[in-house]
Amino acid sequence: MTAPHPERSPSPFPARRVLGLGVVVLGAALALAAPAAAQSLNLDMGPDAGSTTARVVQLVALLTVLSVAPGLLIMITSFTRVAVVLSILRQALGTQTTPPNMVLVSLAMFITFFIMAPTFEQAWDEGVAPLVREEITEEQAFERTLAPFRTFMLAHTRPKDLALFANFRKEKLETPEEVSTWALIPSFMISELRRAFEIGFLIYLPFVVIDMVIASVLMSMGMMMLPPMMLAMPFKLIFFVLVDGWYLVVGSLLSSYGAPPG
Repeated sequence: MTAPHPERSPSPFPARRVLGLGVVVLGAALALAAPAAAQSLNLDMGPDAGSTTARVVQLVALLTVLSVAPGLLIMITSFTRVAVVLSILRQALGTQTTPPNMVLVSLAMFITFFIMAPTFEQAWDEGVAPLVREEITEEQAFERTLAPFRTFMLAHTRPKDLALFANFRKEKLETPEEVSTWALIPSFMISELRRAFEIGFLIYLPFVVIDMVIASVLMSMGMMMLPPMMLAMPFKLIFFVLVDGWYLVVGSLLSSYGAPPG
């Protein structure tokens, strides 16, 4: 005699309920989609905006500029020099990932904002603010906003680097101010890299001396199996702290742009 099967408890979500819920959701979606499909996209930008194709091209150009804006700000500011010097300093200390990349980049960004503050303020007052008040056109705003950055780049670009790119583009320059922006930006960047490497060499030199002294001492003691870097790092750190290294490095960066460190 077989035992009776225990009664199964009814499922809280039977198949009929799930199917009914799906039909309701589908009907609601179709009801909401009907009026949405009847709507149209309006790209009206005024009577002088041109055809729809021209408006789409303008929107694509605007999105492109917004996407590359951070890179453009890095290229035409002091960020390149500051970031490279701080990176070389970390390599000279031999601390691998200390300070972390986020700390170095954040410090480089704030130093850049401090150095470029007058340039940013002038660009805002002469280009962006009049555009917001609808006193000038977009083309005039772009030229006025770029002018302070061009002045900054020209002041920190070597004539030799400027002539390299100007001659490649066959630009006949009577004065450096006549150079095009396409030639000015790469000239400014390689000048910044050269200056950053000069500062990095001066930073690296005392730490190389410490490495050589530690390696010579270990070799004279017959401890050739002990890595010199292991013993040199504490001496590098205490030396950097005793000479107030962060003050000297940041002060030299500010002084290289004509700003007093104190």
